[in-house]
Parts: sequence; structure tokens; C-alpha cells
Amino acid sequence: MFTLRKADSRGKADFGWLQSQHTFSFGSYYDPQHMGVSSLRVINDDRVAPSAGFDTHGHRDMEIISFVTHGVIEHKDSMGNIQRLPKGEFQLMSAGKGVFHSEYNGSDEEELTFLQIWITPSERGGEPSYQQKHFGEAIGLTTVITPDGREGTLQIKQDTTVSQLRLDTQTRLEHTLNSSRTYYVHVIEGELLVESDSAQVRLESGDGLTVRAANSIAFTGQSAQDVAAILFDLP
Repeated sequence: MFTLRKADSRGKADFGWLQSQHTFSFGSYYDPQHMGVSSLRVINDDRVAPSAGFDTHGHRDMEIISFVTHGVIEHKDSMGNIQRLPKGEFQLMSAGKGVFHSEYNGSDEEELTFLQIWITPSERGGEPSYQQKHFGEAIGLTTVITPDGREGTLQIKQDTTVSQLRLDTQTRLEHTLNSSRTYYVHVIEGELLVESDSAQVRLESGDGLTVRAANSIAFTGQSAQDVAAILFDLP
């Protein structure tokens, strides 16, 4: 079963220095029909003006993923991490019993764009932790986050797997699913045809799709440009 979330139906926030689109309820945007999917609670598509950013603030009991699509994030946190997060890099911060951090656009000339993703952890409390890695831009499905950190992936405190999907124009990729689990696809750029059983849907940049009770799925690039997306395998 497919449930489509179109990009232009997302919540919006305009703070001048920050333009954000919310796939699920967040901040002043509230829609009881869009509170998240399984453990996936937040996907914010953020655009940050040069030299601007989020001042030091706190989080707890949340797995926070950032993925940069243009520019560089300058990150600093209460664990002592001072990092630069360039385009294509995944960051996973487990807030645990509490952490403070700040995030700024590392350029005084170019806009920063990135996805901020929140996943609820399977356990509350615990020590916060920080991980960061670039997984390349290989065509296909690349696993980047897993519950056990296998094969060099980032380790998350939830029964959730996150994969990076990249396709050339008209490239088709088939992927086996577990019909008892829930999946969510978020398109970053390009156009993507998604097929499962007798259903199919065409997704554009910013669109999301929930997939339930499916045994397999197929992805095909549909645009002149390459397709980039994220696939969430959720409990």
C-alpha cells in the first residue's frame, strides 16, 4: 500500500535566515494527519542563509540525522565535537539523556541546504554520542545507518535502517522488502518512478512515499538529471 506526501503540501516556516519545509508536524506547523511514520518523526528540508544558523540548543531522547545537500554545516556540541559537515555527508547524533549543540552555515557567501531527520530511539536516556561519515555517490542503494553499525555504517539506537539511493536516468533497481515492516522514501532531487505489486507512483524532489505490506519494490530514474533519495526501513 502506498501513501503519497507531495512536496507542495508540506508545512512551511520562514524566519528570514531560515526557510524550512516540514514533512511532518514540527514547531508551529501541526497536522494530526502527519505526525510521522513509525519511528520516523521529522524530515525538515532546511535552507540557511550565509553565516546564519541555529544557536546552541538542547535535545534529549532523539536520534538526529543531518544530510547536507549543498554547502557546509559547522557543528559544535557539548560532547566536545567541533566538526565541518560538507555536501554528501551523513551525521548521526544520539541525544540520549541530553546534549547541546549549534549548527551554522559555514559559508558567508553561499546558502546551506540540508535535511534534518529525527528518529525516536528504542530506549530513553543513556550517554549521547556523535558519528559522521561520507558514503560516496555510487549508483544503487547504499546502506548508511543500521542498528548494529555493521560494515562501517553509522549505528542508531532503533530498529531502523537508512539507505542512500542514487540512480542514473532510466536505471531500474529492484529491492526485496519485509512485508511486516514499514518503508518511507524521500526524494532529494530528480524524478523517481516507484513500483510495488500492482501500484506505481512518480515522485519528484521533496516528495515522500510510505510503503506498507509489500514484498518488493522497484525504483526507476525518470528525469534528465540523476536521482538522489533516502530509503527508511522502519519497524
